[in-house]
Amino acid sequence: MTSADSGPPLRLVRGDATPEEVAAVLAVLAAAGGDAGTEPAPRHTSQWASRERLVRRPLTPGPGAWRASAWPR
Repeated sequence: MTSADSGPPLRLVRGDATPEEVAAVLAVLAAAGGDAGTEPAPRHTSQWASRERLVRRPLTPGPGAWRASAWPR
């Protein structure tokens, strides 16, 4: 760590800011800093690992059901 890094991250060069003005500037900078409170995007689960594959579709027996089982869904 150098001597330049040990200083405060924000320094007022000119003017005489009130504590309220400094607080307003810090609030704006903190809000613009990022979305730390948002949830991460859900991870994509491959079809091989998906539990939905284990759930079976309902059977529809009837005339032509054997032929219809080969049709794309």
